[in-house]
Amino acid sequence: MFGNKKDKIDYEKLNTTIGLFNRILKISIILFIALGAFVIILILKQTKIFDILFTIVRLLTPVFIGLLIAWLFNPLVKKLQKRKIKRVFAVAICYLLLIGALALFFGTLIPLLYNEIIDLTDSLPTLFDDISNWVDNFLNQFSGIKNLDIEATKENVLDNIENFGNELYKDLPQTIVNLTKNLIAGVGTFIVGLVIGFFFLLGFDNVEDNVVGFIPAKHRENGRELLQKLNDSLRSFVTGQLLDALLILVVSTIAFTVIGLKSPLLFGIFCGMTNVIPYIGPYIGAVPAVIVGFAMSPTIGFLVVLAIFIIQFIEGNFIQALIISKTTKLNPITIISGLLVFGHFFGIIGMLVSTPIIAACKTIVLFIDEKTDLFDFVN
Repeated sequence: MFGNKKDKIDYEKLNTTIGLFNRILKISIILFIALGAFVIILILKQTKIFDILFTIVRLLTPVFIGLLIAWLFNPLVKKLQKRKIKRVFAVAICYLLLIGALALFFGTLIPLLYNEIIDLTDSLPTLFDDISNWVDNFLNQFSGIKNLDIEATKENVLDNIENFGNELYKDLPQTIVNLTKNLIAGVGTFIVGLVIGFFFLLGFDNVEDNVVGFIPAKHRENGRELLQKLNDSLRSFVTGQLLDALLILVVSTIAFTVIGLKSPLLFGIFCGMTNVIPYIGPYIGAVPAVIVGFAMSPTIGFLVVLAIFIIQFIEGNFIQALIISKTTKLNPITIISGLLVFGHFFGIIGMLVSTPIIAACKTIVLFIDEKTDLFDFVN
């Protein structure tokens, strides 16, 4: 009976079936975790717990700024300590460099930015007239199409542009006042955060030990290893994104200046700030510059589009590839899904933090799998 070939087990098919079952199980577990996280966020959102958390976060913003500064500059302080410099002096050196760089940057930036904002504000009526003329000329090209009431379409579009321009110009003084208040408040918060960060940085070496101290003794070694992996991954991502945003700011400003776009520094800053949002950020940053460019002239508008395309092509295929692929190693679909979910629940702030949070979760899951072989991700 056992000699019959029909009674023999086909181990190849069995292994294939088991492998397929394991993959389905892994996907099911991941989907279940994702669904559970979504349900928990939805429940917290509906119970207004997030509102309370956001209020606490706003109150503690200087503390978070201080922690971020201390976290970013701790490696530099350690390098200075290796050169036999006492920690307090190493922290003082880092802070002198930081404050000097900020003073130089904003001392040069703010006067230029102020002049550009005033110039752009004064030219808003002319810009909206130019936009209306451009739209009018563009729609006139379709006047020969049958069954298309191009005049009604033009009237509707031009009325909307005019109403938007009037509302914007009417609310502009109050908007500038509100922005100034928010800017002053933000500067004050940042200064307090700098002070807090100084004291955090003095004793930042003890933070890891204090955190690990809450972990049971038998798991402390693994806990310290996980903290180190999270620390390295997130620091690389944050510093890389900051450098990337600064590079986009500088290059975009130079390109817009050469093209002749009005307020190039203002639009360069906006492109740099929105660029930290993966995939969709560059498009958000491009819209105002493109609109103003075409309002000035079709040639400038086309050159602005071309410049943004070239900058984003280089940045997306070389710079951003190095930053995201080597620090987060996330699939683009995962990043975009995270942006949609976090953006839906938390707005622009959620979109900013979605990628590092997802990357941190992935690091934790892979670390657990490495130690327990729970998901069999690590071969």
